[in-house]
Amino acid sequence: MGLRPARTCKTLDKQAYTRFSKKKPDKSYIKAMPHINLHVYRMGDKAKKYERQFDLTAEEDLQIRDNSLEAGRQTANKQLEKLIPMQYYFLVRTYPHNVVRENKMITGAGADRLQKGMRQSFGRPTNRAARVVREQIIFSVWANAIHRPIVKEAIRRAKLKMAGRYRLVEREPTPIIG
Repeated sequence: MGLRPARTCKTLDKQAYTRFSKKKPDKSYIKAMPHINLHVYRMGDKAKKYERQFDLTAEEDLQIRDNSLEAGRQTANKQLEKLIPMQYYFLVRTYPHNVVRENKMITGAGADRLQKGMRQSFGRPTNRAARVVREQIIFSVWANAIHRPIVKEAIRRAKLKMAGRYRLVEREPTPIIG
């Protein structure tokens, strides 16, 4: 079965579902945790001094799935690496802790006889998502001022991969963490 649209799990109206314990499995609400698609969080040259910092911030409270974060990260990093190789530092600031559940529905002939409908509709863990609040930083890019248009274009391309509304904030660089 394919991936459901992001609009089905974008809002923060449901309670966070994250409890998973390796040491005490009987305390876990989630028995099998879905794997994370987001593997790399730091890219570029951390050692250099940069003139500007560009932050991608959320304009609303929302959930962003890990595959969406990964697609945005890959797109932005590919653009930056191609145009200004090793003259930037790129950091993913969010981590997908929340587990997304999905109540699978059967389609096709005779599905009504097999399907339970909304009875016992709790769903099974299928994906992970990051719960993001308004003004929270999702991506940060450190670069020099002459590379401003390249960084803006890279972040614009990353925004297209993720559901929701975002804003690019440019400011004086803070010390690089992580």
